[in-house]
Formats: sequence, C-alpha cells, structure tokens
Amino acid sequence: MKVCVSGLWHLGTVTAACLAATGHDVAGHDPDPARVELLAAGKSPIAEPGLEPLLGEGLASGRLRFSPELAAAADCRVLWITHDTQVDDSDRGDSDSVVRAIEAFFPYIAPGSVVLISSQLPVGSTRRLMSSFAVQRPGVAVAFAYSPENLRLGTAIDAFTKPERIVVGTADPNGRKVIEELLRPLGAPIEWMSIEAAEMTKHALNVFLATEIVFANEIAAICEAVGADVADVVRALKSDPRVGQRAYLGYGTGYAGGTLGRDVTSLADLTAARGIEAPLLSSIGPSNRHQHQWVKRTLVARLGELPGLRIGIWGLTYKPGTDTLRRSASVELCEWLVDRGAVVAVHDPAVRALPADLAARISLQPDALSAIRGADALVVATPWPDYRLVDPESVVSELGRPIVIDPGRFLAATLGADSRVKYSSVGLAQA
Repeated sequence: MKVCVSGLWHLGTVTAACLAATGHDVAGHDPDPARVELLAAGKSPIAEPGLEPLLGEGLASGRLRFSPELAAAADCRVLWITHDTQVDDSDRGDSDSVVRAIEAFFPYIAPGSVVLISSQLPVGSTRRLMSSFAVQRPGVAVAFAYSPENLRLGTAIDAFTKPERIVVGTADPNGRKVIEELLRPLGAPIEWMSIEAAEMTKHALNVFLATEIVFANEIAAICEAVGADVADVVRALKSDPRVGQRAYLGYGTGYAGGTLGRDVTSLADLTAARGIEAPLLSSIGPSNRHQHQWVKRTLVARLGELPGLRIGIWGLTYKPGTDTLRRSASVELCEWLVDRGAVVAVHDPAVRALPADLAARISLQPDALSAIRGADALVVATPWPDYRLVDPESVVSELGRPIVIDPGRFLAATLGADSRVKYSSVGLAQA
C-alpha cells in the first residue's frame, strides 16, 4: 500500500521506517528540506536504538523515500499525520500549527483515500478538520480517522511493531477497510470506536499515567515524614492484583517532557471551558509541579546556601535512550543551580555538545567521574545504565563531599548502601 507519513521527527521517522519494513511503499514528508536530506542519506534526526539500520534497509529496498513536497501524498491511499505537537512552558500544545500542516495537504488528497491522524490534538480537532475539508473540497469522499500514537522513547520500534492493541476512531466503512489492510502486518487487535472516543482515549491514558505518578510521589512524601520506605509500599501495592505489576507507580521527580503534561492541561482546559467539576484532574498539574522541586529542596537541606558550591549532574536528556533535551527536568535543574550561584558540571552519554545558551553556563564533561571531581554533591538526574558501571569507590573518592541525590533510587544498591555516603532519594527518610 502507498502511504505518506507527514511529520518526520520521532514518531514520524519511526512510523515511516517501520511501515516500510512491513512491506508498504512509504513516502516520508517533512517541510524541512534539511531534515529530508538527512533522512534520505539514512541518518536519523533523533537518537533511537535500531532506527538508522531500519532506515537504511527501507531506502535500499526502494520502499522508503523522503520529500519536502506536499505532492508526495497525491497518489497515496493513506496520509498518516505524525507531526510533533510543540508544548510551551505551561504544557499547552500548539495544535494550530499541526492543523495548518494538515490543511496544506487538502488540495493533494485523492478521492477515496484516508487521512489518519496520530499527532496529539485536542478532542474535537479531527471533526473540525473534516468540516474544513468538506468546505475546501466539496463532494470529494475522503475518510478521516484518529489513532493515538504509541511512541515510547528508547523502545519506539518495538512499541510500533509489537503493539498489544491499536486504537482507531473512524465512522467511515471504507476508511476502516483501508486501515485494517494497512495495520494487518502488525498482527495486533484493533479497538474500533468513534473519532471523539479515540481522541479522548489518548487524553485519558496520559492523564491516568500522570495520576499514578503523582499518587506515588504524594505517598512518597508521607513516607519520608513517617520513616517508611516508599519502595516497600509500591512493591506491596503492585502485588495486589487490583493494581498489578505493570502499574505506573513511578516515584521520583514527577513526570517531565510535554507528553503527559499536554494532556493533563488539555483536559483541565476542557473541563473549565465546559463548566465540568473535576477536582482530581485539576490537582494533578499542581502536585506534579511541586514534586519537580524535590531535588532543589533536598540540595538546600543538605548543603544550605548554594553560591560557589560545585554540583555534578549525571544525565541531561529527557530520559535514557534518547538525546532529547527539550523539556528536560535535568536541564531546568542546571539552570536553576547556576541562577543561584552554583558551579555545574554535567555528563550524559548521549550528549556530545550543549546548545550555545546552555554551554555558556555549565560545563559538559567527557566522562562521569570528571563531572563530579571535587563536587559538593552528585545528582543522578537521568538514570542511564552507564552510571551503574561506574566504580562506587571512585565516586566516593572523586566527590568533595559524599552527598548523592538520587531521586529515583537508581544507584540504591551501590551508593545508597554505602555508609560513607549521605544518600537521598524520593520516599526515603534522610539519614
């Protein structure tokens, strides 16, 4: 099947490469010519394990090509929209730019084709696009559908090619038939529903995951105060079949990035606009923002005044397995420390150079030990597996003071068990 995937950042690049690997004829589209040129050379614009080899296979087979031209969609049965929805500092997504990108395709969409949207848009967006298309192309039969993205940074290829289920919303029988054919190679059951229900599913899922994180962190705060260990509490909760081992009870510094926050804010805005009482939903964002300050509060509690102190940071990216710095909690922490007069050195195995504005304020070190040499404290900000390989004796000897702030308890078995180390983690009373 001929498919055009538009929007070649993380989701779109993975989608295009994986569709080509399953046998489809894929045209990847992006308005940025430089990004298209990079992809046409088999280079990924983002770090994702296994993605570049998959791109190379698709290009070599002739089933994958890239273009900056809107006409790339002209002869395709499916136009799959995967544009990244940018998020501002208030967790509000710029959905208007995605809508404009979709509408730009309207003159090129062939009758009988399907527009499948996976970009994160507020509920109701697909229906508005359908109305806009009807005005611009009256009498032309095109099916619209919405399928929430299933992007998991660091394991994105497996998430796409081995889904447990796929959610699709459409009211068009032809659209359903085409999408069934498109997704058949993935071998996953499809949960069919209305467009609005599919849009709400993405909102609801992300908000549910955010709620689990916020809940775990509020329980952790109580544990810190009463001398309990939140790890024991979470272990007991997950052993209850009504909760389950896969529950998203991740205690730490709270959710970061834009994905969960965008949907929390979307539903908060929606309930406010409709006059719907939703006390639980309205409390998620403020609770998470409070948890973001945990490392800062702990550093001040351990060190007192910060001016002139040296802080070593391990990990700068949004999460392990990616080189994404956008909306990274670690970057925000670094900036906060520098604003308060601290000297900050960082290491991250995926970061080879810092953005110019950040490079002027903090130093990027070539290895983990260099980042903590003479430091008054180490903060484990991003739990890269590499840091578990660093010799604990070397860590203690390199630190100026043996203070380790490890919110997610990533190094609990080593540095957390060392009696010489003043070790702090979320949900554990400070020694």
